[in-house]
Amino acid sequence: MSERFFVPCPRGLEGVLAQELARLGVERPEPASAGVGFAGEFALGAWVNLTSRIATRVLWQVGEGDYRNEDELYRLARDIPWPRHFAVECTIRVDVRAQRSPLRSLEFAALRVKDAVCDRFRAQLGARPSVDTVAPQVRLWVFLQERRARLYLDLSGEPLYRRGFKRSTVAAPLKENLAAGILMLTGWRPEEPLVDPMCGSGTFLLEAAMAARGIAPGLARGFALENLENFDPAQWRALRQRAKALRRDVPLRLWGSDVDPAMVAAARDNLAAAGLEEAVHWQVADVGELVAPAPEGVLVANPPYGVRLDEAQRLAAWYPRLGDALKRHWTGWRAWILTADPELPRAIGLKASRRVPLFNGALECRLLEYRLVAGPMRRRTSTPP
Repeated sequence: MSERFFVPCPRGLEGVLAQELARLGVERPEPASAGVGFAGEFALGAWVNLTSRIATRVLWQVGEGDYRNEDELYRLARDIPWPRHFAVECTIRVDVRAQRSPLRSLEFAALRVKDAVCDRFRAQLGARPSVDTVAPQVRLWVFLQERRARLYLDLSGEPLYRRGFKRSTVAAPLKENLAAGILMLTGWRPEEPLVDPMCGSGTFLLEAAMAARGIAPGLARGFALENLENFDPAQWRALRQRAKALRRDVPLRLWGSDVDPAMVAAARDNLAAAGLEEAVHWQVADVGELVAPAPEGVLVANPPYGVRLDEAQRLAAWYPRLGDALKRHWTGWRAWILTADPELPRAIGLKASRRVPLFNGALECRLLEYRLVAGPMRRRTSTPP
């Protein structure tokens, strides 16, 4: 039986997510704003949970209809046979997202949907599920457009960027699925050298190593789909075995460094937790001191950006140094830099060959590509668009 799914992702990655889903067996993925829709068997939704590197969640559509007010939304939700989907003993949470909805309060809309679910259980079973807003076993999502509502059950639970490997974190970390999407945007291939000169907790390196060796990102964690009534343990074991069989031991050419020894230690710890520490050459060094380890390859970085005035002033002097170092030491390479700082493209002093709008959560960013060719330094003196 074919089901409908929606797979959210960081904004800006819809295209590469659609490409990834096609490789995972999805026919005709449908990119939309901040995600991709598709149709397929329930097992395909489970497979995407296990193997997608870019998805944030996998949502299974269980209801859809028109509405004009909270009462009509309540009736739409109450008509769904919820006891067929999960047991009354499961704890639940309802989240509502809206675009051009006529409803004034999304909190009240969520309350009405919760009431509808509980009333349906009470009518059929004489009991109702409990609410847990922190760690629910079953999470319901409601997406409201101007006149249309769609209701989903969350097959993921914890967001999929929580792979289950990391032991050490840093302030303002880069989400794993955004890092995986950026690596796809760079066109990096596993046989190419890859350098992260500001590695932080090692997210780019971990995602690169896992992708190159075919390690499914969901193998180290559990999923909310295991709490649903249609969960098939035998089928799930088969899917996990299929995912494990994708692993391949191939040599990697990865380099990670940071000026802060604590960051290098954190990154090494995280890759060690995934059994991948040996895949990376590690170094404590400032980016300006590094020399390219090969004639060509991909450099990818998520440098700091200024929030306070003193940080902004410090970085205004640091960005030109970064540009000079890239031009001097990385000729022949493709450098990709993610930044939320509008001053970086102006101050780095290099002409970007590509600018990709991306969002890290709610934070608007730009992914900038610099093709580092031999010759005189090409400096930007005007403001880039």
